[in-house]
Amino acid sequence: MNRVLVAGIGNVFLGDDGFGVEVVRRMDASALPGSVVVADYGIRGVHLAYELLGGAYDTLIMVDAVELDGPPGTVAVLEIDDEPAPDAMPPVNGHGMHPQAVLDLLAKLGGRVPRVLLVGCRPRTIDEVMGLSEPVAAAVEGAVAAVTALARDETYRQSDRERADA
Repeated sequence: MNRVLVAGIGNVFLGDDGFGVEVVRRMDASALPGSVVVADYGIRGVHLAYELLGGAYDTLIMVDAVELDGPPGTVAVLEIDDEPAPDAMPPVNGHGMHPQAVLDLLAKLGGRVPRVLLVGCRPRTIDEVMGLSEPVAAAVEGAVAAVTALARDETYRQSDRERADA
């Protein structure tokens, strides 16, 4: 079985930026295989990079508010290339640790994750306000179901290396 980390990312004090945190808060860990870890990283992107540095996970599923096509509340699953941007110097400010910055920092530290997925939701507002906007709040339950199914699927997904060895 693959080890999967589901990481909720975002700042709950900035409205819809708290989407990822809310999704992982509502997930039922008992509905997932034992090799799946669900954690709220909030604005602690540096901590997430260091957690990944040990190489304990085969798949990282990040959940965050991201700019997507479509109206606020649109949810999409994106596969992320974990290669760092050329000469990228990731911010070490926890408030600036968006998903790519976490991966860039991880690479600078000498680590990597074989597979990285992002479950993103288009925000309506990223302002100093507590709580999600109506369209983003309405997307949370569907996102919880999608992340749960994705984490299960990733746990049992055969890696490229295993397919080559078979």
